[in-house]
Amino acid sequence: MPVLRLAIPSPLRRLFDYLPPRGMSDAEVASMQPGMRLSVPFGPRQVTGYLVAVCSDSELPAATLKHVDAIIDSQPLIPPSLLQLCEWAARYYHHPPGEVFNAAFPRLLREGKAHQSIGLPGWRLTTHGKGLPAGALARSPRQAQALALLQGADAISNRQFKDAGISPGVLRELQAKGLAQKCTLDSPSSDASSRPALELNPEQASVLSALLKTTEGFSCTLLEGVTGSGKTEVYLQLIADCLQRGKQALVLIPEIGLTPQTLDRFGQRFEANIVVLHSGLGEAERYRSWEAARDGSAHIVIGTRSAVFTPLRTPGLIIVDEEHDGSYKQQDGFRYSARDVAVKRGQLECCPVLLGSATPSLESLHNAVAGRYRHHHLRQRAGAASLPAISTIDVRRQELQAGLSPALIEAIDLRLKSRQQVLLFLNRRGYAPTLQCHDCGWVAECRACDARLTVHRKLARLRCHHCGASESMPRHCPQCHGNRLISTGLGTEQTEGFLRRRFGQWPIFRVDSDTMQARDAMRELVTEINRGEPGILLGTQMLTKGHHFPAVSLVAVIDADALLFSADFRGEERMAQLLTQVAGRAGRVGLPGEVIIQSHYPDHPALQAMVSVNYGDQARALLANRRATGMPPAGQLLILRTDCADSATGEKFLQTVRDQARAALPPDIQLIGPLPSPMQRRAGKFRCQLIMLARERRSARQAAAILVARAEATPARRGLKWSVDVDPLDLY
Repeated sequence: MPVLRLAIPSPLRRLFDYLPPRGMSDAEVASMQPGMRLSVPFGPRQVTGYLVAVCSDSELPAATLKHVDAIIDSQPLIPPSLLQLCEWAARYYHHPPGEVFNAAFPRLLREGKAHQSIGLPGWRLTTHGKGLPAGALARSPRQAQALALLQGADAISNRQFKDAGISPGVLRELQAKGLAQKCTLDSPSSDASSRPALELNPEQASVLSALLKTTEGFSCTLLEGVTGSGKTEVYLQLIADCLQRGKQALVLIPEIGLTPQTLDRFGQRFEANIVVLHSGLGEAERYRSWEAARDGSAHIVIGTRSAVFTPLRTPGLIIVDEEHDGSYKQQDGFRYSARDVAVKRGQLECCPVLLGSATPSLESLHNAVAGRYRHHHLRQRAGAASLPAISTIDVRRQELQAGLSPALIEAIDLRLKSRQQVLLFLNRRGYAPTLQCHDCGWVAECRACDARLTVHRKLARLRCHHCGASESMPRHCPQCHGNRLISTGLGTEQTEGFLRRRFGQWPIFRVDSDTMQARDAMRELVTEINRGEPGILLGTQMLTKGHHFPAVSLVAVIDADALLFSADFRGEERMAQLLTQVAGRAGRVGLPGEVIIQSHYPDHPALQAMVSVNYGDQARALLANRRATGMPPAGQLLILRTDCADSATGEKFLQTVRDQARAALPPDIQLIGPLPSPMQRRAGKFRCQLIMLARERRSARQAAAILVARAEATPARRGLKWSVDVDPLDLY
C-alpha cells in the first residue's frame, strides 16, 4: 500500500507517514508530487502538511496510520529545487522539517486556504466616469490627474498611480463620486527592460566584466567594496543582464528600512515588475508578491531575510547586499542564516550568487581566501568622492553636554553654517539606560530579565529592551521612598533634547526604532534628507545599513566606548564593521568627508586601527587570530539552550545530554558547559547553554546530530524548552 510521507508543522524533528485519502486509486497516488499541500489530522487538530515523498511502505504498522483528509493542491506550488532547499535546511539546522517548509509559504497558504492566481490590483472608470469630458474635475487637481490617466487607458494599476504621486485617498474620492472602481489587472508580460546605466569607472567595469562571465551555472562571488564605491550600480547592471536573459533576480537586503530607498532606485532604472517581501506587509500584499515571484510575472524580488525561501519560476541571479549584517540570522524559532541559505539555494538552482559588503563577514572572507568563493574588490569611491578623514577626540576630563564634547559641538556648528548635513551615531535609544535613586542607590531593573530598565522620558515610562516590559516612571524610590531619582547614562532621546536647544534653527531627525515605527517613516525621512538641506541626523545602527545620504559631510560616533569591551569573541569584528559602516556615510558625493570618534580610550588598539588601517586589513588580522584559536570561521559552533522557570532544571537537562553523548562524539569535539547564558534570566525564564566547538565541519555535523538525538531522547520536565542554534552569532 502506498504511503504519503509528510512534513507537519510541529516541534518534532521528523517526517510523518499517512495513508492516501479513502477511495483514491494507486495510480492517482503515484501521480502525486512532492511540494503539494494536504489537509491531515494531527492529534486533535486539523493541519496543513507538505508532501515530501510517496513511499511504497512505512516502518509503522498500517493499522496505526491515519488517512489524509483532503488534497489541497492538484500541483505542487514550489519547485523541486526549493523542496530540496527546505530538506537541506531542516537537516543542517536540525530544525523540525514542517516548520522549515512553512517558511516557503505565505500565511494564507500555511492555513490551508486554496491557492489563487492573482493579478495586479488597479482601478478603471465606471460608465459614469467614462462619460466625463477631458479636463473635468479641474477644481481638484489630483482627482483630475487621476481621471486623465484612467481616460487614457482601460485600467491603471495601483503601482502606476503611486509612481505618479497619486495617493489611495484620491482614488477613494473618485470611487465615492461613482467615477472609478477597483479591478484586477492581468499580470504584466514577461518582457522587462532597463533604462540607460551610469558610466562605470575602470574598477567597476572590470568587476562587472568578470561577473558577466559567471552568469551560467552556480558560482558564489564576494564583492568587497569600500563604502560609496558603487556596488549598487554593479548590482543594477548585473540584474539588467539577468532580465535580458529572461531570468528573475532575487535581491536580499538586511532591513525593512532599506526597502524604500532600494525600491526607488530599482524603479528608476528598470521597466519591470518589482515586488517586495518583508514582515511589514499585510498578508494579502505579501501573498500577491509571493505569487508574482512564483508565477514569473515579477522580474525582480526584493526582500529581507525570509524572502530567501520565495519560489521563483526562472531564477537567474541571487544578490545578498550587506552580507555581513547580523539581521540575516534568525535569532529564534527556525534559526537560519539567510546568507548561507542563499548560497545553498544558488547551488540548487544552478545560478550565480553575489555577496556584497564594504565590511565582509569573516565567514565570507574565509571562504574567499580558501578559494570556495570568487573575490573581487572595489577600492575606490565612485565619481569624485574620496574616503573620509578619521580622527578621535579624547573626552577624558572634558565637560560633555548630552555626550557631546566642545570640539564636536564646534564641528557640528561649522558644518551646519556651511549648509551641510551632520550624522551623529549613538547606539542606545531612549533617554538614559538607567534610573537610579541618588539617596540609597536603588536601580530600576526588569522584573523578568537580568537587565536594567531604560528611561523613556517623553513617554514617562521605563522599558526593557530585551523582553518589551513597560511600566510608568516612578515618582519616588520604591526602596527608601526618596524623591531624588536620577537618569544616568546616555540615549538618543537625551541627545536629541540638547541638540534641539543648541541647534534649534536647523532640522533635527532622530532615527531609532522608537521614531521609525510608521510604515513609511524611513521613506519620508530619506526623501527629506536627500533634498540636501542642512540638518542633523541622530540615530542608532539603523543609520549605518547602506543608506546613501549625499549631503552628509560630517559623521561623529558619540560614544565609541560602548563598542570597545565585549565578552563575545565576535565583538572586535562587529565594532570594526559598525564603525566602518557609519564612517562610510560621510563625503559620498564630492563633499570632503570627516569622521570624528569620541572615546575615553583613544589609544585603544581597535580605535587606532580605525584611524590608520582599512577594514580589509583589520579583518584579515582577525581571521588569523580565529584560525589560531579554532573559533569560527576556522571552526564551527553549536549551542544547545534551555529556557525554563528554574535554572537548576535546565542545567541538569544539559548535563544529562552531555554525559550521554560524550562517549559517541568525535575526538576533536570540545564541549563547554552547561553554564548560564551571559543574560541568565530573560522574559521570566532562566537560560542555560551547552556550547560545542569543532575544528572540522564533518565532525561538527556528526556531533550536532548526536547531541540533538540525545536531547530528544532525554525526558524534559514540564515547562522546559530546549533549542539548537547552528552557527550562532551571539553567545547569549
